Amino acid sequence: MFPKKLHHKLEEREASNALRALTTPTHLIDFSSNDYLGFAKNKTIFKQAHDYLNGHGITQNGATGSRLLSGNHALYPLLENSISNVHNSDAALIFNSGYDANIGFFSSVPQRGDIIFFDEYIHASIRDGISMSHAKSYKFKHNDLVHLEALLRRIPKDQNIYVVTESVFSMDGDTPNLKALSKLCITNKALLIIDEAHAIGVFGNKGEGLVQHLKLEASVFARLITFGKAMGCHGAAILGSAPLKQYLINFCRSLIYTTALPPHSLSTIHAAYNELFVSHSKQQLHQNILHFKNGILKHKLQNAFIESHSAIHCCIVSGNDRVKTIAKTLQNKGFDVKPILSPTVPKGQERLRFCLHSYNTETDIEHVLQLLSLNLNP
Repeated sequence: MFPKKLHHKLEEREASNALRALTTPTHLIDFSSNDYLGFAKNKTIFKQAHDYLNGHGITQNGATGSRLLSGNHALYPLLENSISNVHNSDAALIFNSGYDANIGFFSSVPQRGDIIFFDEYIHASIRDGISMSHAKSYKFKHNDLVHLEALLRRIPKDQNIYVVTESVFSMDGDTPNLKALSKLCITNKALLIIDEAHAIGVFGNKGEGLVQHLKLEASVFARLITFGKAMGCHGAAILGSAPLKQYLINFCRSLIYTTALPPHSLSTIHAAYNELFVSHSKQQLHQNILHFKNGILKHKLQNAFIESHSAIHCCIVSGNDRVKTIAKTLQNKGFDVKPILSPTVPKGQERLRFCLHSYNTETDIEHVLQLLSLNLNP
């Protein structure tokens, strides 16, 4: 017997044409995955990961337990030291995923009596972590530092204040003014946390992210980086001070009570960083981003797209029915473009989400934008 309340919720979701379903990968031209640099299919990374394990005499398949029991195998300290050096951070702590890192951080670090201010478009994993916290939380308007400043002024300076945003927003592709935000947090003695999931591998001299690109490392309390997007593998890390790492090891439940990543996952992350430093994929990605932006102007689509300089470009198409129809048309023409439906985004802000990659061709970009223009303006 399936509970009636749950059945009713499924019926409501289906009635609004927003019912989700799992699908298998297609062979369509990729404008939907987070594999911005093509590292997920990179054979050099695959081989180097295997060679790295052999070089350390590791033939172990699983971690065998949590990191605090038996799972903290030898590759963990090696990789965490390497990551902290690459990202100019005092310490790094690896998690099984960005979701695990965010819910673990926000459910354990902010304490009762503390205040969290978060961008209204922040990722669901951060919202979930905040909901598990005992701190009070308030949202500020998307990328609106005037609104955030007004909220900060209301809080006594003897309280711990946390401000959280993303350097690249996953559903918009846009970026806050991180320099101004950093100054605002310093002035108001607030601790700044930045989720860099969609900036790692894309921005920075060698793909280190926007925080380093802007030289803001010293003014950020914690950074979240993930390896399942541009890095093409799996896992995440929180970058911060040594005391923050020690605190998380002792109080972060999503780290303490889960089986650790297996050695192969860490060796793949190691190999992906090696490839990042020598690959020209980032440069090719940015050429494709520029070509896509020029194509938006060429086809007079700028009023439909959210301004973005990242690998994520979103075209607003209001209504679940309409955005799904246009997405299906593009897919039938060979392009894997996904619709983003409400309630994932606010009603009326449904969109087509174009993810760009180093391996997209200029011909493919031109063709998909031409098809989009024909369908938006029949």
